[in-house]
Amino acid sequence: MQAVKIRKIGNSLGVVIPKEVLARMKVGEGETLYFTDALDGSVRLTPVDEEFAAQMEQAERVMRADRHILRELAKR
Repeated sequence: MQAVKIRKIGNSLGVVIPKEVLARMKVGEGETLYFTDALDGSVRLTPVDEEFAAQMEQAERVMRADRHILRELAKR
């Protein structure tokens, strides 16, 4: 486990992620990270999974286009 301190960055607060952690996550400057809630109440920081993001985008398109069908199915 590695500890980091919360620091003031301009008008915001942030943390500096150690380069060893970034290397393990296989991410670098300018890439997007996501905060997700874990079942135990903790928060996870994960890199973007491009394949999963594309699948979710496609699923959202289908849900918008077939909204009326999904509503009818939800009634059953």
